[in-house]
Amino acid sequence: MAEHYYSKNPGSKSAQKHWTFHLRGRKLSFSTDQGVFSKDEVDFGSRTLIESFEEPSIQGEFLDLGCGYGPIGLSLALDYPERKVVMADVNDRALELAKKNAEQNNATNVEVLESDQFQAFEGRKFASILTNPPIRAGKEVVHSMLKQSFEALLPHGELWVVIQKKQGAPSAQSLLEEMFDEVEIVKRSKGYYIFKAKKIDSDLQV
Repeated sequence: MAEHYYSKNPGSKSAQKHWTFHLRGRKLSFSTDQGVFSKDEVDFGSRTLIESFEEPSIQGEFLDLGCGYGPIGLSLALDYPERKVVMADVNDRALELAKKNAEQNNATNVEVLESDQFQAFEGRKFASILTNPPIRAGKEVVHSMLKQSFEALLPHGELWVVIQKKQGAPSAQSLLEEMFDEVEIVKRSKGYYIFKAKKIDSDLQV
């Protein structure tokens, strides 16, 4: 079976590299490696999501679901130091890099956890969840992440998702509109869609 960046234990030989990247007006330092998503630069989808994000009106933690080596979660942790940002991934190598990158960028308000989707978050609720989902894992996995995100949001919490049109944005939008009270296309750029889905009625069920 081919190795993917959503594998728990990448088998590719480690070959770390280090580079800097500007996000939300700040220069961040990243260490990346073989076997993680977008190891050479912050991918366009993640960049667009990061730059589009707006702080929610409610208090609470942020979750970067499928954090990889950490560009989304770390950029927001530095921008919102009063918020706790939880960064989760199934890829052990990515998690170690995320921890290292948090230290390199002096992001002290982060928590890095191993979790297969929401396995590690039972009963925990968030003000915002952000995800650049693993499209190659398949539609079933991506839609599962979106459904579980609804359950893991606080009332008036928001889910921010980036997904390409050709990789399932229309079906993702339809699913979000079935579950959430408000769904907005915040930005379209180069075939990427940024969705913001807001949970208003806490009694709604998926």
